[in-house]
Amino acid sequence: MGLSKIILACLIASGLGACGNTLQDQALLGAAIGTGAAVVTSGSIVQGAAIGAGGNVLACQAKLVRCR
Repeated sequence: MGLSKIILACLIASGLGACGNTLQDQALLGAAIGTGAAVVTSGSIVQGAAIGAGGNVLACQAKLVRCR
């Protein structure tokens, strides 16, 4: 996957970031979003899930996104 596709997938994941109540919820929601982004960009589904899970957990734990 090219760098531009990775950046696009990260932007999509961060834009759709959804916080769960627990760390596991955050990881699962991020993985689902990352998988969807990987499918759209024709990337690796496993890599997309890993990036999405990590990105969403980081965004939620660092309070980079507003969760309700």
